[in-house]
Amino acid sequence: MTGCVVLFPVAVTFFITWWFIQFVDGFFSPLYESLGIDIFGLGFITSLLFVFLVGVFVSSWMGATVFWLGEWLIKRMPFVRHIYSASKQISSAISPDQNTTAFKEVAIIRHPREGEYAFGFITSSVTLQRDDGDEELCSVYVPTNHLYIGDIFLVNSKDVIRPNLSIREGIEIIVSGGMTMPQVISPVERTMRQSDRIPLNRLTT
Repeated sequence: MTGCVVLFPVAVTFFITWWFIQFVDGFFSPLYESLGIDIFGLGFITSLLFVFLVGVFVSSWMGATVFWLGEWLIKRMPFVRHIYSASKQISSAISPDQNTTAFKEVAIIRHPREGEYAFGFITSSVTLQRDDGDEELCSVYVPTNHLYIGDIFLVNSKDVIRPNLSIREGIEIIVSGGMTMPQVISPVERTMRQSDRIPLNRLTT
């Protein structure tokens, strides 16, 4: 059992890495085979180089214009535009370049009942206009199937717990099924108060 526990993550990592290399290598391998070149890994290197060049091209003014025109055409296609919009939102959410469409903060809300909590991500904020006054709500996305399927909850901003976790750490917790959960989770406000007290304690000592 100890051997299985040790070798299982190694085997899974090797299998996924090998599958990824073969998958990416398959994009350009048929082209090289038609030219009579049979070198394993050459298609994989070519694919990575192609992705890099696309990123460099899109970063330029001309590339951004071409990308905008292509995106405009895709968004005019029925059914295809929904798939593209959903996949783009997911890629924007997990990208290191945070923007208005990405997950803003990791959140913990009381769900589905009192005494139980759920991990989620704050995606936006909205003001609910009521007769007795306005109420500020946070749109919290709670994944139910990794990151691709989930529910949207509108929670009062005062009831949202903001842990001292980054977006990437929150994604790792959800994808791993909670196995990467830290032993202690502190709200951001408490962490900031503790950091403010440290200099005062040092001064008194």
